[in-house]
Amino acid sequence: MRQYAGNRVGLAVVGAVLVLLGAYAWLRADDRLGGLSPRAKVLPEQTAQIVAAQSWTLWAAALGLMLLGLVSLRWLLLCLGWGRRGVRSGTGTAMLCVGLKDVDGLSRTGVRVVGDGDHLRIAVTCAPSADVGAMVGKLDKEIVGRIRREVRDDDIGTVVRLHVRR
Repeated sequence: MRQYAGNRVGLAVVGAVLVLLGAYAWLRADDRLGGLSPRAKVLPEQTAQIVAAQSWTLWAAALGLMLLGLVSLRWLLLCLGWGRRGVRSGTGTAMLCVGLKDVDGLSRTGVRVVGDGDHLRIAVTCAPSADVGAMVGKLDKEIVGRIRREVRDDDIGTVVRLHVRR
């Protein structure tokens, strides 16, 4: 399962609950649920009296729901990858995979060029059974230098992120 699948499931659950609550309120107010008078209230009578006595409660509820909607929208955009910086480098990723082909337990790799070629980000994900020492040694001695030369030049700043899965 991908890393962001949990975020997508959580966002889908929050969205479904909000849609169901909105549909319930709309149908109840329009007397489409059957057996209700045309003046049916969305809130129970006791709750409606409390809300009517405190005028700020409606504003607080509206603000809270608006903030929940904005946070959910931001969550969705980040899950879709719109918050990521940089451009993927297919050549760099291919060179990284070829350089690490002898290492067992490698699950995911990626190379990104960030900004106007100012930085290079290399991401490697492996299983806990992988030989991390050999992987770091290969990355340090051979692979990172080759990727920098191929993508831009030797002077480009490079960040290598090694993630070991559970």
